Amino acid sequence: MPARFVYWMNVSLDLKIERRANEQGGGDWLRIGESLHRDFNERAGKLSMMVQGRRIYETMEGFWPTARKNDGLPDYLREYGTIWTDIPKILVSRTRTTAGHNTEIYGDDAMEQLAALRAGGEGDIGVGGASLASQLVTSGLLDELVLYVHPVVLGEGRPLFDEGTPSVECDVLEQRSFDGGVTLHRYAVRTRQ
Repeated sequence: MPARFVYWMNVSLDLKIERRANEQGGGDWLRIGESLHRDFNERAGKLSMMVQGRRIYETMEGFWPTARKNDGLPDYLREYGTIWTDIPKILVSRTRTTAGHNTEIYGDDAMEQLAALRAGGEGDIGVGGASLASQLVTSGLLDELVLYVHPVVLGEGRPLFDEGTPSVECDVLEQRSFDGGVTLHRYAVRTRQ
C-alpha cells in the first residue's frame, strides 16, 4: 500500500487557520489543552514522516527543537518537541537551501517528488501548510484531513485551503471531542475520477 498524505490543521468554525498574518499556530483563539496536545503527540508519533511548507517549517524549527529539552515546559510539550525534531521531514521550499533536524528539501519539482514518495513510500505522512495542502489537492495527492475545530468564528483570516483549490468530496472517518470544546473531524479524501 502506498504512503498517504494527511493534512493536519487547527481551524476555526469558519475554517480559518489564522486570524492575522503570521500567527503560525499561535493565535489567542486556539484552545490547545493537555488532552488535545496528547492527541497531537499520539498521532504524530505514528507518522512515517512529515512534509511542511516553508512558513510552517520555520515556525516549528524556531520552537520545537529547544522545547524538547526545556524542563520548564510540561512533559507533553517536550514529548512533541522530540517527535518533531527526530521524525524525518521534507521541507517544500523554493528559497531555502539548507535545513537541519532530519530534513530534506524539495524545490521547484516538489509535486513530482512528492508523488514519487507517495507511490514508493509507506505509512502516513503528515502535511503542514495551507499552500502545500492546496497543491496536493490540485495534484490529486491528498488522502486525508485531520481538522481540530476550535469553537470560534474568526470572520477573517487565512483559509484552510488557498483560493482556486479544486473541489473534492470526503468521507467521515472519525469524530471526537476534547476539553475546551475542540472537536476532531477526520476525513478520507475521495479519489477523483
